[in-house]
Amino acid sequence: MADTKHGYLVITDISGYTSYLASVELEHAQEILTDLLEIIVDNFKKMMTISKLEGDAIFANIDEENLARPESLLELIEDTYFAFRRRRESSKRSTTCTCKACQGMPALELKFFVHYGDYMLQNISGIRELLGSDVNLVHRLTKNHISENTGWKAYALFTETALQYINLQLPGLHQQEETYEHLGTVQTRTFDLLPRYQAFVAAQRVLLSAEESDVVTRYEFDHPLPIVWDWMMDIAKRNEAMGEMGQWNVVSRTQGRTGIGSSNHCAHGRGSSVETIMDWRPFEYTTVDSTDGKMQFRESMLFTSLAKNATRVEARIKLLKPAPLFISRFMMKKQFNAENPYKKWFERVHSLLSAQPK
Repeated sequence: MADTKHGYLVITDISGYTSYLASVELEHAQEILTDLLEIIVDNFKKMMTISKLEGDAIFANIDEENLARPESLLELIEDTYFAFRRRRESSKRSTTCTCKACQGMPALELKFFVHYGDYMLQNISGIRELLGSDVNLVHRLTKNHISENTGWKAYALFTETALQYINLQLPGLHQQEETYEHLGTVQTRTFDLLPRYQAFVAAQRVLLSAEESDVVTRYEFDHPLPIVWDWMMDIAKRNEAMGEMGQWNVVSRTQGRTGIGSSNHCAHGRGSSVETIMDWRPFEYTTVDSTDGKMQFRESMLFTSLAKNATRVEARIKLLKPAPLFISRFMMKKQFNAENPYKKWFERVHSLLSAQPK
């Protein structure tokens, strides 16, 4: 008998597709849908298991034990929406086709539905399917009254249960009840994805190049990028890996979550440091400004997916203070050549990851 699993159930649905399909040329519409669905699938596969393709929707899941940092699920949803919008807009700009399907692409949007619950895996003749009341619920959530009450076309809807497990206090959520036959009344919390995308596009990228950095440390992990990202970004996992090298704690979280303006404190030896996030691009890179006594420096940490689920992490550091900088930079480089703390940290993370059961 199959074991009951606990985790997150996610459906993403291309909104506006039914009306779009009814009024455009089928051949080009199918090509556009396939292209957009491939973008979504590629993003989802970074972290989740694709359970089923359902026309213009994708159903995916991730077991609780495989999501070390639940906040990363929210980051994945935003990252997927951003990728969808970039592809939709670049396809529209690059096409010279005047058919209704190609010209009507901007009408297509993306919605997400997230629930936490129990499910069982059924495998019949190689066909994988999830079963359970919670699976039924997340599918029923796609029929709701969010758009008619808010006017939002691109949004992420979470059941109250899902947000409790993700454990984030997010401001500005739209609260709404939905009632379904046999399933009862469900409390939902929804946020508009469009302002998040607009802020993402408008935000200035703060990223050190390798050439302007004083010290660059590269390390390759034989583990998928989302897992490595979580080990670098999650405070508890930093502490587990760093041990006596430094102990971290959260100082502040902007808008209730990790992002630009958030800060963390690290106690190490007789000193301490505070880092403030200057740029936050989940699964791509993050840049922080840090103060450690009289020393101030900027650090960009980049993440690159490699073949066979491997990941390259590159830490770039540029010293900002104290003056005179040419002496301070010389001393820092000398210290890193003698003992590189980032290499030591990465090696410990790799060791801990390798010790986990696969």
